[in-house]
Amino acid sequence: MRTIFILLFIGFTLGAFAQQYPFQDTRLPIDQRVEDLISRLTLDEKLGFMEHQNQPVERLGIPAYSWWNEALHGVARNGKATVYPMPIAMAASFDPGLVMSVYRNIAFEGILKHQEMNRLGRHDDYCGLTFFTPNINIFRDPRWGRGMETFGEDPLLTGEMGLAVVRGLQGTEPGRLRTGACIKHLAVHSGPEGLRHEWDSKIGMRDLFTTYLPAFEHVIRRSDVQQVMCGYNRLNGAPCCANAMLNDILRNRWHYNNILVTDCWAINDMYERDTVIPRHKTHPTPAAASAAAFGTEVDLECGSGLPALKEAVEQGLIPESKIDEHLRRVLRTRMMAELSANKTITAKDIDTTLLDRISRESLVLLKGDNYLLDQRPAPKIAVIGPNAADSTMQWGNYNGEPYHTITIKEGFEKYVSPYRIKEIYFDTACHHVLDDYQRPADFWERIKECDRVVFCGGLSPALEGEELQVELPGFHRGDRTQIELPRVQVDLIHQIHALGKEVTLVLCTGSAIALEEVEPDVEAILVAWYGGERMGKAVAEVCNGNIYRLGRLPVTFYRSTSQMPAYEDYSMANRTYRYMDTEPLYPFGFGLSESRLEIQEHSYDPQSRKLQVKYFLRSRVRDGEPEDQVLQVYVRNLDDPEAPRLSLVDFRRVCRDCYPNMGSAETITLPEEAFYSYDEATESMRDLGHHFEIYAGSSSRMSDLVKVGER
Repeated sequence: MRTIFILLFIGFTLGAFAQQYPFQDTRLPIDQRVEDLISRLTLDEKLGFMEHQNQPVERLGIPAYSWWNEALHGVARNGKATVYPMPIAMAASFDPGLVMSVYRNIAFEGILKHQEMNRLGRHDDYCGLTFFTPNINIFRDPRWGRGMETFGEDPLLTGEMGLAVVRGLQGTEPGRLRTGACIKHLAVHSGPEGLRHEWDSKIGMRDLFTTYLPAFEHVIRRSDVQQVMCGYNRLNGAPCCANAMLNDILRNRWHYNNILVTDCWAINDMYERDTVIPRHKTHPTPAAASAAAFGTEVDLECGSGLPALKEAVEQGLIPESKIDEHLRRVLRTRMMAELSANKTITAKDIDTTLLDRISRESLVLLKGDNYLLDQRPAPKIAVIGPNAADSTMQWGNYNGEPYHTITIKEGFEKYVSPYRIKEIYFDTACHHVLDDYQRPADFWERIKECDRVVFCGGLSPALEGEELQVELPGFHRGDRTQIELPRVQVDLIHQIHALGKEVTLVLCTGSAIALEEVEPDVEAILVAWYGGERMGKAVAEVCNGNIYRLGRLPVTFYRSTSQMPAYEDYSMANRTYRYMDTEPLYPFGFGLSESRLEIQEHSYDPQSRKLQVKYFLRSRVRDGEPEDQVLQVYVRNLDDPEAPRLSLVDFRRVCRDCYPNMGSAETITLPEEAFYSYDEATESMRDLGHHFEIYAGSSSRMSDLVKVGER
């Protein structure tokens, strides 16, 4: 009894202490709680909240907390978790509603992880409820190794997908959060990886406002995204984390009033000199660098610069009132997120069907729709290549560890009808880049015996990614120096084709690959990206002829490296489908499926901006199969010679279960921004009354589009 009494006394005492101060009362408005807490903190305690690893304030019962957690395509770096396809793959779905649901799942898994970490008393990195996700940089050049983390090359698609991620992670209830999201990296972070700590991105204002900034503005104006992360690079001379122009755009033009956080240890790049890594070296001391960042708009440092920040305050470079201003933003988000810490999550909250669905809708078929639909039984096939049985390749980067991964090889073994395939021969066949793989002595005899060959090639996250220490032909520090499929793979496909074998190329990659040399030698090309833990199942089903609900390209597939401008040139001239003046091999928005989109009738009202499109999905499969296409709407500015060739202004998946060849219609209200042009005088996007043509169809290629209106 005495023990029970003591435990009850301790419990009541702790409970009373937990409600000792107004900031601990969750019934009060957040802003009132924030002001009460700030009034009780010493300067050292205030500064302790300004670093991503928040220091505990034990006298007030406040534990430590880390803002650094990752959820790029699943909860990452903290044990077992669902691993979805990489963002570049999810972008291929052209389905923001599906992507929002996926990130709702991720948020719930994140809450469960956080609750588990709290029970273990852990408050370190990768344990919190705030995620440095999503990456909404424009994938301007396929040589950039981190492009797999983005949603492609188009500002609207990137903005819509980024918005879906934010809404999925945070929820849409005003004043409440599931978890916190962070859009990054403001604003022009897209390589080179090997130079990012010293790189100065030289960009004209037109490119900045028409390509690099729109996705950020799109998300900020349509959500309460809790964090924006500034990039490592400089923008026109000034580090992004101390860039007056970016700060003015963020705070004054867009009226963003939540947290601006640095990329991790980015402030160090502004002053460090005694290092082998090239740096910006724009500021003389750590205190001066901290003053430049926190003295303007940075609220939170991902890094370890508290001594420098304290020195800046003590030297009078930053007033304490400015610290309080930053602290209000930091504490407001932390308190909102902590309200989710005790949320009850059950199995019903996590939709387990989404993983299979996003895995399939991420795949893009570039060639061979008739071949895959009409293929006859193949008693014996070969599933070969460096990616055929590589599970970690499928996980991409910034990933968790799945409970089970279905490789492509396993997918064929488990999910292909034994009526079609009775025997599978597997071999790695070659390495990704180097010609040093020792094939079995009977390799070519086994290939000759096969009726069909599925070659699983492409790239790997071990070759392209964030600041990798990789030096191989075609690869440098995580970037690529050429975009062609590696020569060893091209040569092997040539050899297999010369035997008269039908080859399906399954392309695993985080970016576009130039396929012009190998395209004639293969019957089908399926882009599988780094497709997550169940990618093998989806690939096998599609290669088995079930080619419905597939994705579309979120990036241009160029013909060769020679078709591209210099990698270090940030001008958009001749880049992406919007500005290139030559024909790519496969255009942005392209993808094959079981149906063809045929626009039959259309009308456009310039006053209401309403576009009506009647279309057919002309199916080539039996009655009752689901039809699927992505209707894309583009505009062309006829009055501005420097405007994009075309710009995506709306898109939607039109897929439903129906009988073949039935017609349907969509009514689309185009946004005002669809007719904005860049205004040199005001350095902004606005309606200048220009003349536009409107097109609709199934890709950005003109032959796939129909003119449906003009303004």
